[in-house]
Amino acid sequence: MYANFYKLKRNPFEITPDPYFLFSTTKYKESLAALYYCVREQKGFVVLTGEAGTGKTLLIRCLLQILNGEDVATAYIFNGRLSALEFLHYVTSDLGLAASDKTKGDTLQELNRFLLERYRKKLTTVLIVDEAHLLPTEILEEIRLLTNLETAEQKLLQIVLAGQSELSDRLDSHELRQLKQRIALRAYLEPLELQATNGYIRRRLQLAGAPADSTSDLLADDTIARIHHFSGGIPRLINTISDNALLTGFARQLKRIPPDIIDEVATELRLNVGRPESFSIFETSNSAQETLTLGQRLLRLRHPVQRNGF
Repeated sequence: MYANFYKLKRNPFEITPDPYFLFSTTKYKESLAALYYCVREQKGFVVLTGEAGTGKTLLIRCLLQILNGEDVATAYIFNGRLSALEFLHYVTSDLGLAASDKTKGDTLQELNRFLLERYRKKLTTVLIVDEAHLLPTEILEEIRLLTNLETAEQKLLQIVLAGQSELSDRLDSHELRQLKQRIALRAYLEPLELQATNGYIRRRLQLAGAPADSTSDLLADDTIARIHHFSGGIPRLINTISDNALLTGFARQLKRIPPDIIDEVATELRLNVGRPESFSIFETSNSAQETLTLGQRLLRLRHPVQRNGF
């Protein structure tokens, strides 16, 4: 909606996990390299955790994109609300095997034959489970049993679990100690620091079509500092705040987003609730401008106004 106004070819702050917009911090590069290494070197079982919105699914999508170009068979599960049999059927179906109306024993036998055939051809097979913190213990136990599919030399099925930090707590529990012992590597995604947030925002604007020398005109360093403050460096929140800020700027016909608009957006999204505030909210606001809800801003966009016309 605001892309043309800001001379962008696409929306730079969609919250969907598009690998095109991957911003490779050192930690992201290390985590992606670690996941790739464990899969390709047949390490068996690896875990990726991080707070909600830190980019785990995006990293998984990037891994899938790499593996799909290397003759690696992948099963990708993002819904943990399944029974044990439904889970196994989903895995085998995603690997291209007939799964319906088969018993658990038959399903496991067919999966084992499939994995052995690929092993003889020196081909890799990987199971990736996203949102794994939501998996019931029954499914986690099935995953542990799948790690037993092996030869004397290596694991037949490589497994990647990705989930929020609660997943680490569950894997550290006494109940799941056998599964924990099988983990070859753990990777953790942290929120972005201020400098990385700055680079993240400017990189996304450039990928969306903004000239590199214009990003600081649109979002200056002090504005990005406010975005970082309210987002806590969480990429998903950075996107949400930035998208709302550009929408507000478009509604007011502003070519430069001032810090006070970030304060308004954060208040509307209730991102300042429960946060220690080191800045005065709206201290630089123009009294002639009103704080609008997202719905109100969208309605105003039907009839664009001149700069400062509210």
